[in-house]
Amino acid sequence: MQLSMKVKGEGAENVSRLIAKNPSNPYERMEKGQNVRLAFTTFEAYEAEFIIYVDVDPIELVKSGSNHFDITHYINDREFAVSSLFCSYIRKALGTALNGKPKEEYSEWVHHAFDLEVSFGPIASHLPDQRIQELFEPMGYAVEIERRDIDYTFDLKTRSTARYVTLKGIVTVQQALQHLFILIPVLDNFKHYFLDEREIEKIERYGEGWLDAHPLKRYIYEQSLRFKDLVKQANVATNTEKKQKNDDTDQAKTPLNELRYQAILKKVQSLPAKGTVVDFGSGEGKLATRLGFIPGIGEILAVEPSQSAQLKALERFEKAAAKPNFIQPRSVWGSLFYYDAQLQGADVIILCEVIEHINEERLPGIMNTIFTFYQPKSLIVTTPNQEYNAVYQMNETMRHADHRFEWNRREFASWCEAWTQDFPYSITIEGIGEENDEYGSPTQMCTFERKEGDN
Repeated sequence: MQLSMKVKGEGAENVSRLIAKNPSNPYERMEKGQNVRLAFTTFEAYEAEFIIYVDVDPIELVKSGSNHFDITHYINDREFAVSSLFCSYIRKALGTALNGKPKEEYSEWVHHAFDLEVSFGPIASHLPDQRIQELFEPMGYAVEIERRDIDYTFDLKTRSTARYVTLKGIVTVQQALQHLFILIPVLDNFKHYFLDEREIEKIERYGEGWLDAHPLKRYIYEQSLRFKDLVKQANVATNTEKKQKNDDTDQAKTPLNELRYQAILKKVQSLPAKGTVVDFGSGEGKLATRLGFIPGIGEILAVEPSQSAQLKALERFEKAAAKPNFIQPRSVWGSLFYYDAQLQGADVIILCEVIEHINEERLPGIMNTIFTFYQPKSLIVTTPNQEYNAVYQMNETMRHADHRFEWNRREFASWCEAWTQDFPYSITIEGIGEENDEYGSPTQMCTFERKEGDN
């Protein structure tokens, strides 16, 4: 994970004073157990460039955590990606410039706008290229996003899903760093640290003078704070946003994830047999909790391999247990890759946005296990519709960095129909979400129902 900053023009050498680093002496410090280094690659009167990078110890990164037994630590990108974690490591090294507090004789350069170029990466973000551009362009940056060519010795892919971002503009060093320290965490798929009102203070401090005028101000707060209570506490709605909310309330859209849950719940309610329901890849238990309120369900098994997600799910289950007529799900540590006899003979198995996270060549083994050994009366599968990415104006090949594949409607239908040739199931395929005349719906769902009389 690294970030470079190049400044050009009169007084460029003063960037060393602004960041309080001697260009002749490489900077190296331990920060939160990780090695932070900074060095100047160019230092001249009219051009200077420095690079700051972090060598992360992956063992040190996880061993002090409360969930260090969680196997998902070994399949994440935290040690590589420029993220909220990276910002926390380099904040002290760049604190003088970030806060605009160099030695008094150089203070005039705090407000000097340089011809500046900032590059950082790799980033691992679910945001499309267009949204990244929309985040940085309002401050006057030209935004370039690059994907590197890769050359595997085996047949996988030729382009990396990781992206590198370059910003070019006329801006002060302090402003550029403040933009980065607010917007890089917005790109992050999750925050690594506890969020409270201090995060609001940080955003207000670094966002002073530019964030109020940003057209995506509310989005930036929501992505940064993550939780409704904190967003409400920040009171970020501008007068324009309030007026738009009053004028365009009919345009408010239900999030796609909510639409998926609604469609699955409606489908389960309609099934004749739903006594036992298995939610594979149940995550933090959001869907499993809502299944607990459906009449006719007697048992729910929430299957998940992540320890940290299970702990959050258990909290959610216990909270819902105080409400009447709730069937509390049973948390099961498990995976689609391992057979579990207690899941055999379930009435309903649900794979909500699961299969696309599995290498395509491993799917046949999983489906064979489900249809041969588990033999549910119904199987519900949802997955993204790759065609709909055009509606999102995505440049990425897939909707999420962790997706191993995405199918169009024809491919998904063919895959579903193929399983009816060897196993006694009928299928119903439906779309979920706002339908586009050309590209269909954003999510596609197939319900496999076991034919009566077949064992």
